[in-house]
Amino acid sequence: MKKNLKKKFAILSVSVLLLLALAACTETDVVGETSITSFEAVLNAIPDNIQADDENGGWSLTSPTGSERFIWSKDFSSGTPHDVMLEFDAKPFLDAGLDPGKLPAGMFLGDKIMVGTNLGEDKLTYQGDATPLESYKKIVELKRDQIKYHKDLDHYGVDLGEGNMFEWAKDMGTNDKDIVFVLNPQMFIDAGVDPEKVEGWLFAKVKVMDEDGKPIEVDKFLKPFNLK
Repeated sequence: MKKNLKKKFAILSVSVLLLLALAACTETDVVGETSITSFEAVLNAIPDNIQADDENGGWSLTSPTGSERFIWSKDFSSGTPHDVMLEFDAKPFLDAGLDPGKLPAGMFLGDKIMVGTNLGEDKLTYQGDATPLESYKKIVELKRDQIKYHKDLDHYGVDLGEGNMFEWAKDMGTNDKDIVFVLNPQMFIDAGVDPEKVEGWLFAKVKVMDEDGKPIEVDKFLKPFNLK
């Protein structure tokens, strides 16, 4: 009798663990899958602003002003410095005191500044054509940790490293910030920038989660756009 009870308890414990694991996976899938559908909505909202970027081996989403771009790779093995990146006009930062020589090497590119990260050396293959959406799906599939959910703004986003992000609304119908270019201001401040004087960028406190899942406020440069 005791052996049977122990056996039943062991089976029950394993079942509970499997259910918890399945629930965790399902939750992760919800974030990944919903980030895809919401990103597709953004692509469909501004089709003329989505272009192939042969120089960087991927795709670019250009802001309505034309001053900022989010770029993501078609193939992580292409040899480009970054697989996901932001490129934006340097002038507002130069006018606010930026000394380009104090930025990390390769970040200042004439009249542009670029921040981003490399996602590895995986050779990406596609069942059909490589498209902007299919290439984003590869990030979700292979580099899921790069995809974040920003609860405070109800945004999904791609983590570009060093506190930089590209974010978009989970639901553009209920959000007035459909896409947001997000920069960590510290490297610019260290390079001489007065953060309050960067024209066109909002210097603000943003609520995020720390490594332990606790809410904290951090400084960010934000450039949001309403696409509707």
